[in-house]
Amino acid sequence: MIRLEKDGDLWLVTIDRPEKANSLTADMLSRLIEIAKDADAAKVLVITGNGKVFSAGADLDEARAGLATSPLWEELSGTIAALPCLTIAALNGTLAGGAFGMALACDMRISVSTAKFFYPVMKLGFLPQPSDPVRMTQLIGPSRAKMILMGGQKIAADEALNYGLVDRLVAGDLLAAARDIAADALSATPEHIAGIKALIR
Repeated sequence: MIRLEKDGDLWLVTIDRPEKANSLTADMLSRLIEIAKDADAAKVLVITGNGKVFSAGADLDEARAGLATSPLWEELSGTIAALPCLTIAALNGTLAGGAFGMALACDMRISVSTAKFFYPVMKLGFLPQPSDPVRMTQLIGPSRAKMILMGGQKIAADEALNYGLVDRLVAGDLLAAARDIAADALSATPEHIAGIKALIR
């Protein structure tokens, strides 16, 4: 349910459970963490989903059994955030719940125009993973973060672009757009990529 394709120095990770809105199980999270830990060997890591939803967050059955508050989410986002390579979340559709963490941890987010963004922790009675509100606030400011996390609002793609939650909306081939953004990094050395990324941090 997690596919990894290596095209030279570009690693493409696909969440492949479209029949369940790409909801994530503990095993899937563990596999994503494993890939992220190995991805310092890549120059570019792209994360996307199969179908019309990037990810609906935690699998409902596993969420009720404790996955919603599992430390796996925080481990995944922390591992992605620490990578020296360029990381791109290619959001093929709606992003919800705990799946926000991996997208927020990426260096940039590109999205289809039909995506929606929501994180219903207030409604569900859970706290978000600790780093998610921090990263979200850094991107969009405290009031807009509260709009999503406390107000439970579903944000459309054009509004998400206006907020700064996503960096670009893509009308055509999403993965082709990701590869276009990745081109300069793929032609650079790993040290150059890491050096520029460190300066921006």
